[in-house]
Amino acid sequence: ICFVVTKSFLLTCCLPIFLMGMRYYFSRKVILHYLDCALHTDMSDIEQYYMKPPGSCFWVAVLDGNVVGIVAARGNEEDNTVELRRMSVDSNYRGKGIAKALGRKVLEFAMLNNYSSVVLGTTAVKMAAHRLYESLGFKHVGVVEHYTLPGMTRSLLERMFFQLRYHRYRLQLREE
Repeated sequence: ICFVVTKSFLLTCCLPIFLMGMRYYFSRKVILHYLDCALHTDMSDIEQYYMKPPGSCFWVAVLDGNVVGIVAARGNEEDNTVELRRMSVDSNYRGKGIAKALGRKVLEFAMLNNYSSVVLGTTAVKMAAHRLYESLGFKHVGVVEHYTLPGMTRSLLERMFFQLRYHRYRLQLREE
């Protein structure tokens, strides 16, 4: 279509490169803003946000003296759920069962604290993350299209070049 409209072979060849560049730019911009928000909210004071409140906790996986993974749990007394949050494993250590061990730690914590269910949300595009949650017993309960991360402006260009799906999962531990 580009060639028919412009009659320019050069422009037709450059357009996909330009579009991929824009996608990269906006993806990087959104992710860096999100990380900045995380580092200035709960991750800036883990003790205050995850260790002091009742029903919340934070774990670190250490291997050979190096931090290789983290996960947090944040309790919600209103609906007696605990949210699995901030699960992350260093890319050099993925596929070694670290994420599964961290996930099981949150489930154990939830059972010990008598929560009725564990919930989580993820924007992960890698199917391995979704398989991990399902292997832990979580059920996929919905998708939010065009999800907005903290720090996103939702400008027209941002919406054109960067879109997220937010997947929600739930693991029912016991009936209320």
